[in-house]
Amino acid sequence: TFMRMKEDAMKNGQTKPGYNLQIGTENQFLIDFRLFPNPTDTLTLIPFFHSFQHRYNRLPAVGVADSGYGSEENYRFMQENGIEAFVKYNFFHKEQRPRYTPNPFHAESLHYNTEEDYYVCPMGQRMNRIGTRRDKTASGYITESARYKAQNCEGCPLRGSCFKAQGNRIIEVNHRLNQYKRQAREILLSEEGIKHRGRRCIEPEAVFGQMKYNMAYRRFRHKGEDKVTMDFAFFAIAFNIKKMCAKLLKAGKGGTARIICILIRTIMTQYTRNIAAYYQISEKRVA
Repeated sequence: TFMRMKEDAMKNGQTKPGYNLQIGTENQFLIDFRLFPNPTDTLTLIPFFHSFQHRYNRLPAVGVADSGYGSEENYRFMQENGIEAFVKYNFFHKEQRPRYTPNPFHAESLHYNTEEDYYVCPMGQRMNRIGTRRDKTASGYITESARYKAQNCEGCPLRGSCFKAQGNRIIEVNHRLNQYKRQAREILLSEEGIKHRGRRCIEPEAVFGQMKYNMAYRRFRHKGEDKVTMDFAFFAIAFNIKKMCAKLLKAGKGGTARIICILIRTIMTQYTRNIAAYYQISEKRVA
C-alpha cells in the first residue's frame, strides 16, 4: 500500500510503498508485532489483540496506547474482553492544558437531561431528540448517534457563534462513545494511569528509536507480506537478544551473556547454512 511516511525528504507529502508496523513491548522487549496495509492506527488495535491471543493463548490484561487508537469500537472490545484500557482519545492532551477552555457552544458542553433525553442550548432552549443516525466503519462496526433539534433559532442573538447553517440547529451525539471517553479520562488521570502514560513514552517509542537510528532499520528489505513478516521476525529476535545481553552485562553477568551469544551465533550459522542449501536445491530444480 502506498502511504505517506514520517520521513519525507522532499517535503511534498509523497507516498511510498510500505506497511503499517504495529508492535507490542514490555520493558522494551518486542513481545508481538503485526503488519497492516492501512495507514491509520484505529483499525489495527483489535486485529493486533487477536494476534497477541494467537501467540500467547490469552489476551493482555492491560492495554496502553495513544489517541490514534481511541475509537468506540476499540473501547468496546477492550471492555467486553476484560482488558484494562489506558487508551487516550482525541483532544485528551488538549483538555489537560492549563489554559484550555471548552467551547460553550459545542454539543458536549450543552446541558443534557438524561431522564427525558433532551439537550438545552446556550440560550436555554430545549433541543428534543428527532432520530438516530447509524454509520458503518471500514471494519463493519455500526455506530449510533442520537440527533437533537432546537425548536426555534430564528432571531437568536447567539446564532452567529452557535452555528452557521440554515434552519434550526441540529446536533448529533454518540452517547456510548462519550461514556467511554469519560471512563478513559477517569482512568488516565488516576495514579496508575499517569504511571502507564509515562511509561508509554519509553516503551514502543524508544524501541522504534533504537530500530531506526541506532540500528538503521528504516525500510523493509523484502516485498510481500510473508517475506516482510519473516524479515522483521528475524530482526525482532536479534533485537531481543541484543537487549537481553545488554541487561546481563549491566547486571554484572558478562560470562552468561557471552555464552548466550556464542550459542546463538552457532545456531544462526547452522540455520544460515541450511537456508543456503535449500535455495541451492530450489534453484537447481527450477533450472
